[in-house]
Amino acid sequence: MNAPSTPQASSGPSRKQLGDAAEASAIAWLEQRGLVLVERNYRTPGRGGGEIDAIMRDADGTLVFVEVRQRASDDHGGAAASIGATKRRRIIRAAQHYLLRWRNWPPCRFDVMACDGEINHGQGAWIWLPGAFDAS
Repeated sequence: MNAPSTPQASSGPSRKQLGDAAEASAIAWLEQRGLVLVERNYRTPGRGGGEIDAIMRDADGTLVFVEVRQRASDDHGGAAASIGATKRRRIIRAAQHYLLRWRNWPPCRFDVMACDGEINHGQGAWIWLPGAFDAS
């Protein structure tokens, strides 16, 4: 009779856990600079839709759609460079879908929070790129 298989021990946090930790750290970093979290992980319905890591409001009323990227190193261009044209289109589509609920659109921008390296104890060496790309 075969012995029941036992799950193998995890070698560390999953990619999802690492991504969630990076998002939490980036949001906290932005909140320390006066932005207010409106919504986290907004997803459009359906397959192939987009996701926005965080939607925040700046002190001047601007609605900020934030993409968070963390990479262990800056090999292959680093975290910020990993946001290609397809990803930007998906973020823009998700933002347009989100804005359908607004009667009058507020001023908006697309920011990137990038970290090349480890996030230790919720802190990372964040690079904030306000207005990193636009919807045109």
